[in-house]
Amino acid sequence: MSVFDEILAAIRANGYHNHRKETHSNIVSRRIVADLRAACVAFANDCETGAIRIWERTHGPDDRTADLVAGPPNDKGKPDLTKVRLLVENKSVVTAHRNRNARYQDIDRERLSAHRANPKTIVVATLIVGVCERVLNIPDCVSRFHPKTFKSDILPRLSTGDQTLWTQFDTCVGKNTPEDPAKTVAMFRTLPTRQGSDTHLPALDYLLIAPFAIDNVNPPELATALGIDAEAEYQRMIQHISRTYTMRWHGGA
Repeated sequence: MSVFDEILAAIRANGYHNHRKETHSNIVSRRIVADLRAACVAFANDCETGAIRIWERTHGPDDRTADLVAGPPNDKGKPDLTKVRLLVENKSVVTAHRNRNARYQDIDRERLSAHRANPKTIVVATLIVGVCERVLNIPDCVSRFHPKTFKSDILPRLSTGDQTLWTQFDTCVGKNTPEDPAKTVAMFRTLPTRQGSDTHLPALDYLLIAPFAIDNVNPPELATALGIDAEAEYQRMIQHISRTYTMRWHGGA
C-alpha cells in the first residue's frame, strides 16, 4: 500500500477529508520515516543508535509547529533546532484554493527559518492539491450546523457518491474554478529548490505535489491531472532525501 493509498483509506474510514485535522500529515510523516529507514542505511543506523530522534508535530525553527523533525535531541530531550537534519512540512489545498497563499507562506517561512538555524537541514515540503471544482465543506459547515443528525444520518453517506448531498447542503459547497489547481501548482513551483551541495541557498531540498480528487461526496481518489505522477514523484523524493542525508551528514554520496 502506497502512502497515497493510506491517505485515501483514512479518508474513507473517516467518511471525509477533514482539513482541520492532521490525519493526512501524520500519515505522510510516518511513511517518510519508514521508507527512509528502508532506503537509507545512514538514516536507519542513526535512528537505531540514537544519534537522531524523530518528532511529529513539534516546535520548529520558525517558532511554530513543524510536522516532522529528525535530528539530535537537546539536553531536555527535545529537538536541538540548530542541529535538525530533516524537516518536513505537509500541507493541503483542497476545499478552497483561495487559501493557497496562506499555505505557501507557511512553507516559505519554514524553509527560511530552517536555513537560518542550520543551512545543512534537509527541508522537504509535501502538498496535496485538490482538483475538484466543488467540495462539500464538512468540518466548517455541515457537521457544525447539523450536529444532532451528522453522525447518524449524514456521515454514512459521505464519500459514497450520494449526489443528493450537493442539493441538501448547497450552502456548504465550496467552489473552485477549473484553472485553480494549475494556478496553485504554479504558485508552489515558484518556491526555490536546491541541489544537495548547495547548502548556502535558503531553499527547499524537495517539493512533492500530489493531485487528489476529494469532494467529500464522491469516493476520493488519486488524480492523474496536472501531468503529475505522484507515486513516481514520491519514490524520487525518498531517493533524493536518502542521497542528500548521506552526503550532508555522513560525508558520502
